[in-house]
Amino acid sequence: MLGKKLVTAQKRGETRALCLGLGMVACSMMMYFFIGITIVPFYTKSVWTTETVCKVLKANIKDKVFSPNSKGSEDEEIFPYPCLQVWVNLTASGQEVMLYQTEDTLERNPKCSYVPDKLENSKEVKARIETIASNFKKYETFPCYYDPGGTQTNVILSRLYPAKGLLFAFLWPTLMFTGGCLIIVLVKISQYVSVLSAWQ
Repeated sequence: MLGKKLVTAQKRGETRALCLGLGMVACSMMMYFFIGITIVPFYTKSVWTTETVCKVLKANIKDKVFSPNSKGSEDEEIFPYPCLQVWVNLTASGQEVMLYQTEDTLERNPKCSYVPDKLENSKEVKARIETIASNFKKYETFPCYYDPGGTQTNVILSRLYPAKGLLFAFLWPTLMFTGGCLIIVLVKISQYVSVLSAWQ
């Protein structure tokens, strides 16, 4: 009687462990799919792939411009902010080009190097832009990214999704997938050993 209870408990434990492993594999596949349709297209679409050194030529704050406070809404409120324009000397080609913060900055407003996310306080936004401009003047040389194919003549300060960030995004689902497969293999080995012991 005790043996039957132990066998029943063992089977229940194996079933739960197997469900856990299958669940982990299923979740990891969903994460792979989500990353594949969100982050990967932005990474592959970016043409600013080569890192070089940029030297600041001038960093000016122009008159205020209007820009939406968020993307993807037709009824979004627009707000004025100082337009920071940073021109740099591209070491790779020696050209004078305009610097943007990220790929997204160029799409939101090609006239300005920096676009604030939203207007919480106009004085804070102005102070932040002035600080950014002074930092560019203080640190004259810094790494930047340019398009080696020449389709884009401007440069960006940082990529939205760099190669390291993409690898880090794939790290967690990979660990979950490996852990799920390991659990399934261990359960199958345990079942095989149990059957073999019973047969003997």
